[in-house]
Amino acid sequence: MRFVGFRDGRQVRVGVLTGTDRVAPLAEVSEFYEDLPGWTARARELTTGEPAGELALGELSLAPAVTGSARVLCVGLNYREHAAEGGFSTPETPTIFGRWTTSLAVDGTPVPVPPDEAGLDWEVELVAVVGTAMRCVDAETALAGVFGYAVFNDLSARRAQRLTAQWTLGKNSDHSGPIGPVVTADEVGDPAGGLRLVTRVNGEVVQDGNTKDMIFPVGQVLAHLSRTMTLLPGDLVATGTPSGVGHARTPAWFLRPGDVVEVEIDRLGSVRNPIVAWPES
Repeated sequence: MRFVGFRDGRQVRVGVLTGTDRVAPLAEVSEFYEDLPGWTARARELTTGEPAGELALGELSLAPAVTGSARVLCVGLNYREHAAEGGFSTPETPTIFGRWTTSLAVDGTPVPVPPDEAGLDWEVELVAVVGTAMRCVDAETALAGVFGYAVFNDLSARRAQRLTAQWTLGKNSDHSGPIGPVVTADEVGDPAGGLRLVTRVNGEVVQDGNTKDMIFPVGQVLAHLSRTMTLLPGDLVATGTPSGVGHARTPAWFLRPGDVVEVEIDRLGSVRNPIVAWPES
């Protein structure tokens, strides 16, 4: 099943896709994650029956299916070839940084280039959505506790990222985290089995990787995080990007106003966003 978020007045609600262009509404986003088993069961009923009250996907104001209180935890340098292209040795433990939910966006959202940046860099990533509370769990238990996965573009402001050893500023520019619908884990399987990740800039393939190249697989990353913090339903973990990013090229290549970037992952779909100039006011 695929779940999307959409705005309903001041609320964000979650709905389940019942076809390519229809959505059956379920619950306000916080209520949804407070009872994932119940709402998942309800969604399954709606996708196998003839639901009333469906909405046209194209008429909705889409929003990330993420609560405002969710933690967005990201793993840097988690693909062997990506670490190598940046001149880094293979990390011994996952490199973790954070995003705020206000940096997230959806398919079609224009993404502005901050005024002091030469452009933005692309990073296709697999996001795992936590489905159960996790504290001091092992990797197998952690993987079994994933609710679903989504395609994600960790668009990066490299100048700001490189100002200090902490990457937070460069990873939180406005609308720089486009994310797709949440696809339940049963439809995706274990990402370690191999999912293709692709990025296209103006139609040209610039990244073409596979989750088999991950240094720390999804279950291991979640287990590692759970040794320090209790992960909660609705938290997001972005699991890193494969090689092919713009800053590692010679010369460096960045996204500028007028460009269109699209990221795609097997079984999850794609997210496509135009790059625009920073607004003057």
